[in-house]
Amino acid sequence: MGVQLPRWVWVGAAALSCVAGIVNVVGFLGFQHQAITHLTGNTSLLAASLATGDWHAARHLFAAMAAFVAGAALGGLIVQDSTLRLGRRYGVALSIEALLLWLAVPLFRHGLAAGAVCAALACGLQNAMATTYSGAVVRTTHVSGMFTDLGIMLGHALRGMPLARRRLGLCVLVISFFFAGGLLGARLFARFDYAALYLPAALTGITGVGYVLYRHRQTRKGASPA
Repeated sequence: MGVQLPRWVWVGAAALSCVAGIVNVVGFLGFQHQAITHLTGNTSLLAASLATGDWHAARHLFAAMAAFVAGAALGGLIVQDSTLRLGRRYGVALSIEALLLWLAVPLFRHGLAAGAVCAALACGLQNAMATTYSGAVVRTTHVSGMFTDLGIMLGHALRGMPLARRRLGLCVLVISFFFAGGLLGARLFARFDYAALYLPAALTGITGVGYVLYRHRQTRKGASPA
């Protein structure tokens, strides 16, 4: 089945993947070398910490994982369903994400686990929002599923089956921009330390506020609110 998504979703997927790439690499290079945007590695690290009795690391990892889930729950609460509509409250979700990333910077600088918690909350919120507006087609904070889809499509192609070109393009888009965000985040972290997170905070904040204003203006013009 092909992926039928409007252009603004493709642009949003690219931008949010880049944001997640920046956040994840800053967490990995900085606070306890801990990934922020996905839970697979952190789940393994939590298991290892519990097995070795490292309760301090286990508490931090569990808090970050719980924060990601809480952020996803908040995203579901705000956006509410999986229907693809431009009028859903994505602006509110993006504005909250920006605030959380902004708050994470001073917390990280003071060596507090709350910095990772704020960043994980932001990423969980973003992932739930992206999943919701794209009808569960794309998740922007991790790329394991995208690489899996690439492999599946490669297998289909080798058997001579039709290739889902739109899905292939979407996978390549998300992986590429997540990788580009990682490169950018690493360069920014080397120069600005945790202040590198101000860039994704600004990007999501400006987009979120702009979207809220746009939606408000459309509603005042008589457009039916979604």
